[in-house]
Amino acid sequence: MTNKCEHVIINDPEKLQQVHAENQNEIWIGFNSRHYDQYILKGIICGFDPKRINDYIITRGNPGWRFSSLLRNVKLINYDVMTNIDRGLKTFEGFMGNDIKESSVPFDIDRKLTQEELEETVKYCRHDVEQTVEVFLERKDDFEAHMGLVKIACQNKPLDLFLLSKTKVQLSAIILDAGKQERSDEFDIDFPDTMRIEKYTDVVDWYANPDNRKYLVDPTNPKSKKNTCEIMVAGVPHVFAWGGVHGAIHKYHGEGHFLNMDVASLYPSLMIEYDLGSRNMKDPSKYEEIYHTRLKYKKEKNPLQLPLKLVLNGTYGAMKDKNNPLFDPRQANRVCIYGQLLLLDLIEKLEPHCQIIQSNTDGILIKLPDGSDKTYELIDDICYEWEKRTRLTLEFEEFTKVFQKDVNNYIIVDTQGNYKSKGAYVKKLGNLDYDLPIVNKALIEYMVNEVPVEETINGCNELKEFQLVKKISGKYHHILHGDEIVKEKCIRIFASKLESDAGVKKLHKETGNLAKVEMSPEQCFIYNEEVNGVPVPEKLDKQWYIDLAHKRLAGFGVV
Repeated sequence: MTNKCEHVIINDPEKLQQVHAENQNEIWIGFNSRHYDQYILKGIICGFDPKRINDYIITRGNPGWRFSSLLRNVKLINYDVMTNIDRGLKTFEGFMGNDIKESSVPFDIDRKLTQEELEETVKYCRHDVEQTVEVFLERKDDFEAHMGLVKIACQNKPLDLFLLSKTKVQLSAIILDAGKQERSDEFDIDFPDTMRIEKYTDVVDWYANPDNRKYLVDPTNPKSKKNTCEIMVAGVPHVFAWGGVHGAIHKYHGEGHFLNMDVASLYPSLMIEYDLGSRNMKDPSKYEEIYHTRLKYKKEKNPLQLPLKLVLNGTYGAMKDKNNPLFDPRQANRVCIYGQLLLLDLIEKLEPHCQIIQSNTDGILIKLPDGSDKTYELIDDICYEWEKRTRLTLEFEEFTKVFQKDVNNYIIVDTQGNYKSKGAYVKKLGNLDYDLPIVNKALIEYMVNEVPVEETINGCNELKEFQLVKKISGKYHHILHGDEIVKEKCIRIFASKLESDAGVKKLHKETGNLAKVEMSPEQCFIYNEEVNGVPVPEKLDKQWYIDLAHKRLAGFGVV
């Protein structure tokens, strides 16, 4: 990128060794390179057959580092733009509106490629590298935060860029100087001494019962139901478990005086105030020091606050990761239970004076009976007593409209028309999750500005806004569009008015059964070329998107 120079290497290990030698102090960036590409690259440099390494990783499911200890001798500063929740580069290419057509050259061809096939393969590989660049640019802030973690991990020491290959939680463990220890007290839990629960003691009893100290109803069966405590709290169905609390009025929408109260940095605050951090940290005060430094940086608008936030928030997850030096599941369970019970404590105190609309892991949304100062001050006094007693801080935001499907899907709107949203149907879409964007826009416009969904959808003439991007998993052999086999595993689908346009199905590798591609229209056309700037064709069935928007609105209680 710096030299604006491209290398195309075909069956030439010496050339690859030369390029690597000239750039071994640079950062090499790839998509899924942490698990795959780096081992292919290192293997070729070591003289191994890359096909053997490919099969070792892909076919046999082994981690690449196990293939040979010689791979460790190849210096490679690797940064992977893929996260563990990504669905693949092709899906991102689809969301960005780019060409997602597959190479016409099969990957399992059993002879040398012709010149024409080589050129096609080079074109395909170049396209994927260019797409990786685009994904990197979309996630540049993520890279800078990662680099910030590396710098913090190397404080008072020379900068070690090889740490870039570590995940954020691995870097957090290095920063907090954690040393792995074996633990056998995962469910040796207690309750916060500041808790004052008098009405909903059934929840406390559920956690106190030794029979409930398990994540699954049947711990011997990984597919078993999660072990949960389901209970009505303040007229709202709630679920308490070992990972958080969730409660919400389903299909609710209303107007009035709403207060959203979130606990500021709940998990980090609990770890500090109640000594719930990982016992594997050599100096627990370092975590508290990072917490206060991050608050200082945040006030100063110093960009270093973001990597510090990642350390603080990543520690809880790392305490549940048995491969991380911070692994301490008892402390993670205590953090979770302390947070849930103290939040339940607050709900109990608020319940007589307002309506609980929703509660989640770190906050509560309530509706006040009116907008008077007297009502607000009463709620404020209750919250102030709770804050002083629990040593936690609440942050308040006022809203006037709420549309809520459930605890994970909602929009809350303030008097200025600003809104907060959560959930796939109403989130603000970016270039890397641009799926059915017109339906999201239609819902948001309706809820925030009262614009009919028909107006938003019929008024849009950009084809990309109507795209549904679908990729089949490795369980399926191929996609069928009617009777025609589609060579791509990732497709961009649009609803069609034409009866001659069939639906899309996927063929299961083992059973041979056909299943409809999820959410796809009964009649559709596929457009896998670049779609940016392409106008809507006559055959696009806008009514399908209008019907889908109405169906989703019904889920929010809007009929």
